[in-house]
Amino acid sequence: MPPQKSLQAFLATARAALTAPPSKRSAPLHFVVGNESADLDTLCSTLFLAYFRSHTPPHTLHIPLCHLPRDDLSLRPEFSAVLKHAAVTEDDVITLSELPGLESLKPEDTRWVLVDHNAMTGKLGQNYRKRVVGCIDHHDDEGQVPKDAEPRVIEKCGSCMSLVVEYCQEAWQKLAKENGDGEAAQINARLAYLALAPILIDTNNLGNKNKTTAHDERAVSIAETHLSTFITSASSSSSSPDSDSDSSYDRAQFFAKLSTLKEDISYMSFRDIFRKDYKEWDEGNVKLGTSSVPQSFAFLVRKAGGEGAFVRELEDWSARKGLDVVTILTTSKDGGDFRRELLVWARTGPEVVKAVKKFAEGDGKEKLGLGTWGDGKLDVEDGESSWRRCWTQAKLENSRKQIAPMLRDALKGAKA
Repeated sequence: MPPQKSLQAFLATARAALTAPPSKRSAPLHFVVGNESADLDTLCSTLFLAYFRSHTPPHTLHIPLCHLPRDDLSLRPEFSAVLKHAAVTEDDVITLSELPGLESLKPEDTRWVLVDHNAMTGKLGQNYRKRVVGCIDHHDDEGQVPKDAEPRVIEKCGSCMSLVVEYCQEAWQKLAKENGDGEAAQINARLAYLALAPILIDTNNLGNKNKTTAHDERAVSIAETHLSTFITSASSSSSSPDSDSDSSYDRAQFFAKLSTLKEDISYMSFRDIFRKDYKEWDEGNVKLGTSSVPQSFAFLVRKAGGEGAFVRELEDWSARKGLDVVTILTTSKDGGDFRRELLVWARTGPEVVKAVKKFAEGDGKEKLGLGTWGDGKLDVEDGESSWRRCWTQAKLENSRKQIAPMLRDALKGAKA
């Protein structure tokens, strides 16, 4: 049998299949794609699942599509660092910028497997939603993926990658066994870094009791076994590894390095901060936009130069995106303690304001433990047309994964 391909070689094959002239392109093309936020979990899960789906009978090539424009890769230095551990570069991955237009890539000539979401949204959703054939996800089931889809894995855990690793475990073990030590062991060690990165980030190195599940712990164990196999074989052979990261692994150091890269937004413009980890939904004619930010509101206000300046930045962003409701969810480790904060701004009339107030007085109080942030310095109420509140969040177990459905539920039936 042919030797196991490296991730880089696999990506080159996928790119060649996608960019082939339509007359020479095999149909249908199979894709794996993550959600619009294109965070570390989404991006790494996309690459990992596509690789192993392509290496599993019937060996149908799955093209991993990173759900962001190529220019936005620069906003994710933590992803670039993981790619380096996996011996690939940003130039190797496939983004929306390389996706052919509808006239060349017709929906009926495609099949899509979703990771880290189970309802295709945005422009891709408009064009290809009816061609979804499977998903692996850890969000609430929206009922849009057929019940008989394969795969169809929707379970709660800290990181979607954990479910992906479990799903691919048998194929991974088979590849490793058939290809033995040496180069194949190194390939699998590099894939292990790709698997470990989002799980460690999303569970705070398996230390966040509110997010870490048995799925996450099992997936880390599976990936670290592949790393250990290579490190052991490399240390006992005369050949030297290609890099220091190949020859040693320290989970805490790996996690700390990625966390530092992810949390450093000091060099970014506010537009980049708001769009780095952004998701939006349409509930009727109401558009909800949510940005997750890895720093506190105190940091954001200081960076802007005051509360008023920060609000102007947020208003510019909301207008640019055409949002009726804009939401900022922050995480930070001020003083070493993990904290969450939340800002919600209803911008377009009495029905939207009423719906957001309903969220604040219901789920906000009961499930999130919201308290006034900064003596109300970012709060505003402009009659019935606009209402903004910024809160501290006492119940840390709830992230956007839980808060966005709460807001979407409150907005059902409202008209902007």
